[in-house]
Amino acid sequence: MLAKIISYGLSGIEAYPIEIEVDVSNGLPCVNLVGLVDTAIKESKVRIKSAIKNSGLDWPGERIAINLAPSQVKKQGAAFDLAIALGILAASGQINAEWLKNYCVMGELALDGALRPCKGVLSVSMAVAKSHCRNLIVPAENAKEASLVSGTQVWPVKTLQQAIAFLQNPDASTPFKIDLRELFLQQTVYPVDFSEIKGQYAAKRAIEVAVSGGHNIAMVGPPGSGKTMLAQRIPSILPDLTLEESLEVTRIHSALGLLPAGQGVVSAHPFRAPHHAISHAGLTGGGPFPQPGEISLAHQGVLFLDELPEFQRDCLEALRQPLEEGLIHVCRASSSFLFPASFMLVAAMNPCPCGFLTDPRKTCRCRQALIERYRGKISGPLKDRIDIHIEVPPVHIRELNDAGDGEPSAAIKQRVEKTRARQRLRFSTEGIFYNAQMNARMIRKFCSLSLPARELLKQAMEELGLSARAYTRVLKVSRTIADMAGGETVEAEHIAEAVHYRSLDR
Repeated sequence: MLAKIISYGLSGIEAYPIEIEVDVSNGLPCVNLVGLVDTAIKESKVRIKSAIKNSGLDWPGERIAINLAPSQVKKQGAAFDLAIALGILAASGQINAEWLKNYCVMGELALDGALRPCKGVLSVSMAVAKSHCRNLIVPAENAKEASLVSGTQVWPVKTLQQAIAFLQNPDASTPFKIDLRELFLQQTVYPVDFSEIKGQYAAKRAIEVAVSGGHNIAMVGPPGSGKTMLAQRIPSILPDLTLEESLEVTRIHSALGLLPAGQGVVSAHPFRAPHHAISHAGLTGGGPFPQPGEISLAHQGVLFLDELPEFQRDCLEALRQPLEEGLIHVCRASSSFLFPASFMLVAAMNPCPCGFLTDPRKTCRCRQALIERYRGKISGPLKDRIDIHIEVPPVHIRELNDAGDGEPSAAIKQRVEKTRARQRLRFSTEGIFYNAQMNARMIRKFCSLSLPARELLKQAMEELGLSARAYTRVLKVSRTIADMAGGETVEAEHIAEAVHYRSLDR
């Protein structure tokens, strides 16, 4: 007897339908599983057999053929277990095959018949909402993220037996629903705050400028000066994610199975800090079945690259496209994948290999040629794409002993949101949201400079030898500084501060 059931697979972060066909026929007992499946799917027959038997049902002692269509597409993961198990039970006559027609099914089976959560359920729910079948059966732990999509009816189950009981009498259950906005507001929590930072007033000012205009920033300073502490607190002053942005972030984390247990949505800005030994694929995405990398996991948040010159050259150069476009293309011989990667780049580095070139209390013994080689690991094109470069000096003992707290993140965030609101109003017809996204035409239109500001910028260009890209970066940053001051025209003091934030160009 032949039975069919619909499930979904993942290609990157996109879900696509898979029709699972199961045929149970006379012959020697065996299981033939076809359809370009990976090892996890091939091993599913062991899990499924034990789950069916331990759920009090009969395993067919006949020939079982299972096909996952379309056959030319590679499939991976254990999320097809429940669908295959139900298909086997329907093909062997233990449940009615007609029950399966109106449902899409996902879930990994344990040997005792319990269901384990699976990856990419949010993407699957989005795809189901656009299909003719709007009913999705998922493990109970995936119910929250699946129900984030309006238009999909989510039916959570905990075991194979519970799934069968639901199919026998669906009218006895109601779809799982959540209050999305309440869930969204409950989970915006940051464990760190800027009030914990002692001193570093100039660095905090530069970070506020960077966040206000969506600019990338690099911090240069000796070990222990607080670069990592500053970077970790940047998400706490970013404007709150919108519901749409939160769903984008959640979708990426869901596809990689990184959603915390019981958490249906990511409502806080991500903070990713990969080690400098990370591979190209780990940073940008890729693998045999291409998946998002760290830059996509930092989407709508902060990507912190500590010890920037120690990263592999190809990894750093791969950041160029996402820094410009907010997207990353991962190309393979058979297909191409597009992952979102709109993040704020925060980099940190030492001023020299030993780290003590700018430390007044310790002596640097690095030769000049070694210092130049160390800084030369960061290419000019990448340096130009980082709008703000600042020096972070060591914190003085007086500031460390200060019993008072610094300015809290909430106060800084309030000013950031006010500045961002000015930019949203200005760019309401341009399709962008903040100053760092301006193109050449917008810079000419919105960066109106006073005569002293023009003269100062010309002088800075000649003395520092800034590139054309660095020139536009200075204009964008000065536009942000002017917005923070509430001015419409960019003045000389705004240009002066923006030029001061190009320390790596000196």
